[in-house]
Amino acid sequence: MGRILSIDYGRKRTGLAVTDPLKIIANGLATVSTHLLWDYLNDYLLREQVERVVIGKPMQPNGQPSENLARVEAFVNRWRNGHPEVPIEYVDERFTSVLAHKAMLDGGLKKKARQDKALVDEISATIILQSYMQSI
Repeated sequence: MGRILSIDYGRKRTGLAVTDPLKIIANGLATVSTHLLWDYLNDYLLREQVERVVIGKPMQPNGQPSENLARVEAFVNRWRNGHPEVPIEYVDERFTSVLAHKAMLDGGLKKKARQDKALVDEISATIILQSYMQSI
């Protein structure tokens, strides 16, 4: 059984989350500099079996594409060419950053920790993954 990997793709940093092998729990995995993401994921695939990738589709609240959508689509195309054996699909990521900040507040994190953008990205990837898991 393979894991499901979630990607919150950003221009500078990318948050990652993954399920356990039984696909019951979503956990934050890492935040990676986007320019290192491809190599990081290739290494991860050598160590872990991944059966599916979900990636946040960046949209504005009004449903219009955000400025990051073109970069996400370029990554998705690269993934489909480089790893056709591992399907990738989009998940609506609207409001995940807001939900990540709320989760940090609810978790009692101090202001300094809540300002850690890498942590926000990882939590956002976890929220994307949880959303996907609830939809299947």
